Amino acid sequence: MKIKSMVFNFHGYIAPMLITRHIETQVLNDLTFFPAVGILGPRQVGKTTFAKTLQVKLIQPSFYLDLEDEATFTKLTEPGAYLSQYPDHCIIIDEVQLMPRLFGQLRSLIDQARRPARFILLGSASPTILRESAESLAGRIAYTELTPLSLAEVQSQVSQSTHWLRGGFPDSLLAPTDLLQHRWMQNFVQTFIQRDLRNIGYIIPQNILINLLRMLTQVNGNLLNMSDLSRSLGVSQPTVGHYLDVLEGSFLISRLQPYFANVSKRLVKAPKLLVRDSGLLHHLANITTYDQLLGHMLVGGSWESYVIEQIRRAAPDGWQFYYYRTHTGAEMDLVLISPNGKKIGVEIKFSTAPTLTRGFYESQRDLNVDSSYIIIPSGEKYPRANNVWVINLADFIRAEFGE
Repeated sequence: MKIKSMVFNFHGYIAPMLITRHIETQVLNDLTFFPAVGILGPRQVGKTTFAKTLQVKLIQPSFYLDLEDEATFTKLTEPGAYLSQYPDHCIIIDEVQLMPRLFGQLRSLIDQARRPARFILLGSASPTILRESAESLAGRIAYTELTPLSLAEVQSQVSQSTHWLRGGFPDSLLAPTDLLQHRWMQNFVQTFIQRDLRNIGYIIPQNILINLLRMLTQVNGNLLNMSDLSRSLGVSQPTVGHYLDVLEGSFLISRLQPYFANVSKRLVKAPKLLVRDSGLLHHLANITTYDQLLGHMLVGGSWESYVIEQIRRAAPDGWQFYYYRTHTGAEMDLVLISPNGKKIGVEIKFSTAPTLTRGFYESQRDLNVDSSYIIIPSGEKYPRANNVWVINLADFIRAEFGE
């Protein structure tokens, strides 16, 4: 199956942007083998643009269906009868989480005529999609997440400071003014709260969800304390856990787990909570300008979560990500483990002249890392004691992942 190379063309307000998405190679490879390919990601991240660009690269005929369109939804009331008319087409189905019962019918169609690239499925809610597909499409589908635009994808056209402030959602990143970017984020959050969650069957009181989102700005980059959140929101800990699962499944937050394998010390075992898109974090904290960000009490935590997210977006499949902390003070912000077992220790500092604590060097010994870095916002790479290198974020990503 032949598929041409692919690029994005965002005609934004800052500048026309020709962007090759990080997941392109993986998706193109998947389309040569799997009958179905799923592209997951939050709303407004560019999934439809990505899929339609894929569409013109396919050698077989294809067409696009959007389940948010009422006429399209009606066509698929009896999906088997409609879709079976096109056994030789690649069918792109957008917002597939709106029709979970579709997965069983797709399995039947695939089994009747199994060949690569029969379906491309786009969705915004991973818990629903993955649960249904695990039961119906196991062995028939490959999923890939499409994240907001990463620093590695846009650094030739957008400064790191702009990307950090505004985040990677295309319309947010390319808004002509900081005020309009803030307004876009405001509408994004309102749509997510008032419509998107309800459409996939999650009924969460609006005032509680708004309060939780605002609280996340205070705990971003810190250990997750469920009892504190429960007490502040006035709901049970299991309910808070459910809300966090929904936010994580909607690609808005992540939980960085602690590293504990083969370490005979008393370790902190709570995950760290991270708001994945820095533009969303800053909007929730009412930060609208870069100068305001630099003077804000959240700047250190924002930089840490931004660095972790950009590294995760750039890393190939198979890499694992943890943090490390003991009850005696040894700590490392990020522990990366490659598929072949290479272990990298990272400390994240919002400073061009960072200092390290004894706890970092203790973590080096505990974990027996292969290399150690301090990641800073800017500046040339230079060595420190104990085989530690100080390096800026962009250079670290290029050095480790070739981005």
